Formats: sequence, structure tokens, C-alpha cells
Amino acid sequence: MDWFQSLFQRRPKTGRAGPLDVRHARQVAALHHQGGFARLWEPGECAALLADRAVVAEGVFIGSANEPCGFVLSRLAADEAEILSIVVAGGKRRSGLGQTLLSAHLAQLAARGTARLFLEVEEGNAPAIALYRRLGFETVGRREGYYPKPDGSRAAALVMRRDLG
Repeated sequence: MDWFQSLFQRRPKTGRAGPLDVRHARQVAALHHQGGFARLWEPGECAALLADRAVVAEGVFIGSANEPCGFVLSRLAADEAEILSIVVAGGKRRSGLGQTLLSAHLAQLAARGTARLFLEVEEGNAPAIALYRRLGFETVGRREGYYPKPDGSRAAALVMRRDLG
């Protein structure tokens, strides 16, 4: 490939994952608003989640920035966890940041003794499903009419699982 063609190739943004705490509540709420969810989280809700000892929260950061451009939150229950939400900022999607974020989160959960991780994803969200499959998740169920859509209809959710232990 010559140098001219290389200018048009998508290059992954380098990102680093790190823990989030209540000081990040406003940024998490703002990112969640970019996620396309029917019910948006407010900063107070995010602060409560980030303060909850059963919630593991990671952010992804670019360069020396202190504000996350993505986050993932999971709730622990015994030796299992469920991803509550994962979002990468709109302009930074499909750049490898989601994989960086989720890979670090999987390692963090495994280090805490989590044996299995579950998540739900809208059946039509092909980019997210592809990421989850790349990272070893498999579909274990389907929930009809789980997600409300802006037009009043409802979309099915795929239930996915990955064993960590």
C-alpha cells in the first residue's frame, strides 16, 4: 500500500483504561446520553452507581486526558457480574477504544474472582455484537420486546455470556 492510500485508512486511537469514581459522575451521565438509550441516566444516578461497592467502573481515556471518552459499569453478585452499560463517545466509536475498555474490564472482573459475565444488547446493534463476540461472548438467550424504541416499538435483546474463570 502506498503512502497516499495509508492516509485514508482508519487508525486506532490509543487509549488507556482506568478506574472511575464519583468524581466522574457528570461525564458518565453525559456519555450515557450519547449511547442511544431510551432512559437517560442523570448525574446523581451515576454518582450512586459509582459509589456502590458492588459496581465495578472503568473508563477509557485518550492521551493525558482526565475525562473519560467511554465507560463500562458492571454489578457484581457472588461470582457473577452483569454489564449495566457500556458507551464510547459518538465521535470515537469504531476506533478500538471499546475493545481497550472492555478488555481491561474483563481483566479487572477476573481479578476480583468473577467467574461469568452477562450482558444484554439490542439485537440490531451489529457493531457491539461483533465486539462482544471478538472478546469471547456467546449468545445464551433472547428477550423479546426488551428495548423501547423512539417510534414506540420495542426491540429484542440478546443475552450474552462470557466465562472468565
